[in-house]
Amino acid sequence: MHQRIDLHTHSTASDGTLTPTELMRAAKAAGLSAIALTDHDTFEGLPEARAEAQRQGLELVPGCELSLDYGGLPTHLLALFVDERPGHVVHELTRVRVARANRNAIMLEKLKSVGVHLRREDVERHATGVVGRPHMAQAMLAAGVVKSLDEAFARFLGSNGLAYVPKVKLTPAEAIGAIHADGGLAVLAHPYLLSQQPRHIEAMLLDLTGMGLDGVEVYYTEHSDKYTALVAELAQRLGLLMSGGSDFHGSVKPDVALGKGRGGLFVRGELLVAMKEALRSRN
Repeated sequence: MHQRIDLHTHSTASDGTLTPTELMRAAKAAGLSAIALTDHDTFEGLPEARAEAQRQGLELVPGCELSLDYGGLPTHLLALFVDERPGHVVHELTRVRVARANRNAIMLEKLKSVGVHLRREDVERHATGVVGRPHMAQAMLAAGVVKSLDEAFARFLGSNGLAYVPKVKLTPAEAIGAIHADGGLAVLAHPYLLSQQPRHIEAMLLDLTGMGLDGVEVYYTEHSDKYTALVAELAQRLGLLMSGGSDFHGSVKPDVALGKGRGGLFVRGELLVAMKEALRSRN
């Protein structure tokens, strides 16, 4: 029987609702043989996850999900087999984090200029990991400034909002270079968010492969059977590794289960074996 794995999950270190310990226990309960912890732009949850994975007899693939600047599209790259030790990815994340902290301060100033007075500590109270716009929205809701999180984004924090400041992001070339320098694999997450047009996604994958992309998330919660087949065929043609994951976040995405997505997802353990072979042959 095929082993079930999940190579795209989140914990409270970014925007998930399970602690790394709870996530590893849930993975064991879900019958997974391996899980990647890929929190957004942080490795903070890995030490705790590693300790619990060991206790559970579960294979943990270290990683994180990097936000990229790629033609204004919502592009995310999974850095797999990269961990929290000081290295190139950690250096790039630190550089971006400093820029984002400045961004938060500028946004709070812009909010103040339109009559919304939020203190930094009001915002940080709602965050356990990286502080960002969702936490500002929660602080605004708690203060009674808005009636919903949607309103906070529509009026103030979204790309057309009164206090919006663009996010500093890595370019694909910077991210892929850093991942490779740290001995990891660069895998494009949820390609359906970039395009669902066959020729368009093929052109993007070709472009990113030219920059050194290693793999693509073929199996994903939001991918239809038809789209999964398309991306699998492109991966084969371009020599890309195939990956897959649920993008599990816990109770903020209650219909997405670990390892199963909305019920039909099955990521085979063989994909992880192929990744390790690729790393071995590279190194």
